[in-house]
Amino acid sequence: MLGFGVDIGGSGIKGAAVDLEEGTLASDRFKVLTPQPSTPVAVAGAVAEVVAHFNWQGCVGCTFPAVVQQGVARTAANVDSSWIGTNIETVVGAATGLPVHAVNDADAAGIAETYWGAAKGTRGLVIVVTLGTGIGVALIYDGVLVPNAELGHLEIDGADYEPRASAAAREREALSWDKWARRVQRYLSALEALLWPDLFVLGGGVSRRAEKFLPLLALKTPTVPARFQNEAGIAGAAYLASGLPPRYRIDAAAPAQQVQHLAAGQDKAGTPSGPDPGPSASGG
Repeated sequence: MLGFGVDIGGSGIKGAAVDLEEGTLASDRFKVLTPQPSTPVAVAGAVAEVVAHFNWQGCVGCTFPAVVQQGVARTAANVDSSWIGTNIETVVGAATGLPVHAVNDADAAGIAETYWGAAKGTRGLVIVVTLGTGIGVALIYDGVLVPNAELGHLEIDGADYEPRASAAAREREALSWDKWARRVQRYLSALEALLWPDLFVLGGGVSRRAEKFLPLLALKTPTVPARFQNEAGIAGAAYLASGLPPRYRIDAAAPAQQVQHLAAGQDKAGTPSGPDPGPSASGG
């Protein structure tokens, strides 16, 4: 079964068809630049261009870099402030002529890494951190999304640390991998002290070069690169938009670090397999 996801970022908007069984892209990505200023009408038009490129007909999963509640953007860190209070699903739906399911970008990535990727089979608290134009954070506990974490804007030394530790900051300031890794270490150490996770998954496009900075980190928590890198948002959004049931539940009898994978999303009695990861409560 195929789904379709679009990932709206501060610098680019990309989309693709997704194999919902494997989480892999079923087509090449198509990408356009995020309009500047990134107003709702302009961004919705760019999303419509991406969708039209594939002649997709069906629900569109759409990530957005903000807190998203019932389809409405509540914040706007890396897009135009006019998005605050705007119903993403309504605006993008009007531009595409299709039903739209909106979800926070990091939450979509967290779903992908939990269902098919680096966090698959991990019990306890997984923190998926996407390092890109900004920093996104998804919290996954026993396979279930806790939406709208917004911990990418964690205050450290009296200031929002996102502009210092994002992948964009490394490029903007021409930082060496070593200097940037120290900032990432500071950020992740603060998260670690607050939440004591069982696993960190580091995603975003920079995870393609994980060998450059991952060995420089010294954390108590096991830390791995994302399987899907910066394609995770597309895959996760496509699944959440599909209406399919959650793919995981926790078996209380299972040992630690083991999650039961339910490909059909149902138990033997034919009932839903576990708590919904929250497509309609898309997150931060």
